[in-house]
Amino acid sequence: MIRHPQDDTLVLFDPADLLDAADAEQNPAPHPLAAEHGADLRAVVAWARAYLTRPHPELGRRGPVCPYAQASLDRNAFLLAVQPGGGHTVASLSALLAPYRDWFLDLAPRGGPAAQSTTVLVLLPGMRDAREVIDAAQRELKDAYVGHGLMIGEFHDGPPDKAGLWNQDFRPLRSPVPMLVIRHMVPTDLPFLISDETHLAAYRDLFGEQVPGHLRDLAGRA
Repeated sequence: MIRHPQDDTLVLFDPADLLDAADAEQNPAPHPLAAEHGADLRAVVAWARAYLTRPHPELGRRGPVCPYAQASLDRNAFLLAVQPGGGHTVASLSALLAPYRDWFLDLAPRGGPAAQSTTVLVLLPGMRDAREVIDAAQRELKDAYVGHGLMIGEFHDGPPDKAGLWNQDFRPLRSPVPMLVIRHMVPTDLPFLISDETHLAAYRDLFGEQVPGHLRDLAGRA
């Protein structure tokens, strides 16, 4: 478990922190958030292992749904937060996420050994009936995150109405608990950034001409 250096109410769990009831003797006093929301936290870890790290017949390409999830899990860099309250507006949810952006950059500075494998998943169990607010907050936050070389994505059981890159009928962002997820921008993110000039400029500032081969035509058109 990692505590925020300035705010004790903000904590990040890795999967090893999330012992189930059978392990209670080894972990008699879990953090209150883990005790109250352990089922949701464990559900997300199980989803990552069963879905993100594996191929999917509707994905439209070979390999796992997320190419980085297995390394994140293996390196204890798959970090989970819980913000249990509901009733958020876009503005209040955006403010709630603000501390995690700067914390992420401190935990995994770009160029450091953990940068590419680190991800922070902020679970929002109280927002199960407000998926549209999560989607709108992601759109609101994206400019600021991209400007810091980060991506922020929305996941819930709607699922979000965003098609897969290789199969337009596939909706890959379905998850068992609503959440917003933070990670570093990588070269293969170009298709998610190309429709906005500011986002494209941030991508070029980071990667220059280092565009993956299969995206060079797309970069040239941009």
